[in-house]
Amino acid sequence: MSLPPEKASELKQIIHQQLVKMDVHGRIREVLAETIREELAPEHQQLSTEDLIKALRQRGIIDDVMKELKFVTDVNEKERTSAPKPSTHFVDREPPVLKKTNIDPTRRYLYLQVLGGKAFLEHLQEPEPLPGQICSTFTLCLHFRNQRFRSKPVPCACEPDFHDGFLLEVHKDSLGDGSKMVDAATMLSICDPVHMVLIKMDMFGETTLVASYFLEWRSVLAAENGVTNVAVELLGVGTESKVSVGVLNIRLEMYPRLNKTLSPEITSTQFALERQKTAEKERLFLVYAKQWWREYLQIRPMHNIRLVKIFAQDENGVNRPVCSYIRPLRAGRLLDTPRQAARFVSVLGYERAPVIGGGGGKQEQWCTLLAFLCRNKGDCEDHANLLCSLLLGFGLEAFVCVGTKAKGVPHTWVMTCGTDGTITFWESVTGHRYIHRPINPDDPPLAEQPKPLYPYRTIGCIFNHQKFFGNCQPSDAVEVCVFDLHDESKWKPMSGEAIKSVCSPGTTSSVLPFPPLCASTLDAAVTSNEIEVQLRILVSEHRKDLGLSTVWDDHLSYLLSPALAAYELERTTSISAGNEEFQDAVRRAVPDGHTFKGFPIHFVYRNARRAFATCLRSPFCEEIICCRGDQVRLAVRVRVFTYPESACAVWIMFACKYRSVL
Repeated sequence: MSLPPEKASELKQIIHQQLVKMDVHGRIREVLAETIREELAPEHQQLSTEDLIKALRQRGIIDDVMKELKFVTDVNEKERTSAPKPSTHFVDREPPVLKKTNIDPTRRYLYLQVLGGKAFLEHLQEPEPLPGQICSTFTLCLHFRNQRFRSKPVPCACEPDFHDGFLLEVHKDSLGDGSKMVDAATMLSICDPVHMVLIKMDMFGETTLVASYFLEWRSVLAAENGVTNVAVELLGVGTESKVSVGVLNIRLEMYPRLNKTLSPEITSTQFALERQKTAEKERLFLVYAKQWWREYLQIRPMHNIRLVKIFAQDENGVNRPVCSYIRPLRAGRLLDTPRQAARFVSVLGYERAPVIGGGGGKQEQWCTLLAFLCRNKGDCEDHANLLCSLLLGFGLEAFVCVGTKAKGVPHTWVMTCGTDGTITFWESVTGHRYIHRPINPDDPPLAEQPKPLYPYRTIGCIFNHQKFFGNCQPSDAVEVCVFDLHDESKWKPMSGEAIKSVCSPGTTSSVLPFPPLCASTLDAAVTSNEIEVQLRILVSEHRKDLGLSTVWDDHLSYLLSPALAAYELERTTSISAGNEEFQDAVRRAVPDGHTFKGFPIHFVYRNARRAFATCLRSPFCEEIICCRGDQVRLAVRVRVFTYPESACAVWIMFACKYRSVL
């Protein structure tokens, strides 16, 4: 069979790459030297090709090469002949076939390879995981110019075995020349860094933020052949932001190759100019902020105890203006309504920033959006910043409020101003909404006053991506606050131009990049089934320990589904629907003289054992799980509702029916 010239050259190239990869040339040289030394020294004969091939075959080198050169049949043909896999099948026994990425030859790409890590000393004593053993893993998440990538999880180790490549597209979409090939000089003006976030997941599925790093990729523009290797030292987060956690070996390469590279002096001068420009803008904003604060304190001396937050530290301990943590964020087709956005933010886990030592002090840490989304949990500030950004994306006038809850605990929440003057508070951690009706302290004592339902006590300031207002009303109590933002006697504004100078995208290289949201990777039906099966096993084992048998009623379990769907709908829309049909179905399923009990509960994690332990702490649920009586039938239904970023709301309902014996 003859091959066309282009196919033959492609095949030669593949074989050549494989030989280079296996270092076959070096091994042939070794065999050649050894053969000449051992066999030909006495006679000084000529060495024939057959002799050399015989020596290579004896040492197994030819067999090694033939094993490595696998010729795979057509992928489409294979897919047509293979039987469909069941939906619950997870272990892919077939070796993965790498599909080629479609590369637009008119665009410029940055190929970023992570070639392992070293000096992750916290895991120095970690034993090598056994095959199939569940262990803690590292995952690297990347964001660059609206593109997001995630590495394969690798076991935590002192030298984690990262081997991933990411193809980042570089183009100036904002200026409309996306179809034009950008040259080195144009790319030098693109100051967007590659944001890298390292996440650790333990054996129980709990995630921890290990490091957050902004990679300056433009050094590759001055590299010879358009390729450079960088050793990136990752520092810890929060209180450990000055401590090294490990080093990543990174290789950067431009595709297609640059016709002309820049000199290192040009790139270093550009970086120095950008740093200088950023530092000057930040210095001017700091001078303005100090002046604004002095003026604010001159209104009333007691203002110095109000929670007016102009700067906040990110996970790396860098002070940033609070307005830079907000930007209008459009969720595409992933979220349809502002209330659905509030529900999504509320199912992201809530966890206060970790603090070392006691004292009860709150650790200051406002996470960048990528770090918050990748970790899938954060503090109330992270939730409020994300919700405010999403509501702004939906076209609402939204602000983050900084104040206190009961007992003076600092807190942040979101506020929207309607065109009719309606003020709505959104609790980002729970998804609850409250209408604000201020109490007029000058009303006569007998006048009926609205009773506030929200948990907020005081408010010091409000802000979004363009505006910042300090509360300068006589009292900072939320219940008497009037949110007339145009009245400077009630709310002292900051200059919009000053905020824009340090918080608008593209103004400085230090402005935080905002990643797009990613669709959920979870299969809701499969995940629901998995958790339900695990819960049935846990309930059966628990009852067995108590000396009780367990009989499951599958029909009754199925009838619980509408109730779980109605609960989630109510959490999202505040509208209750379908309760009548659920009650009617249960009445038909429970015979006369029998008792029905049900217990719904909601989680934002997928760990069945942890959920079961929490359920047992409720006396109502324990009563159902440990039910004794005549003709006891148990039921459990799990419904997982998926949201972007693999966030999920997990509803579980335990139920039982039994004959009442009095």
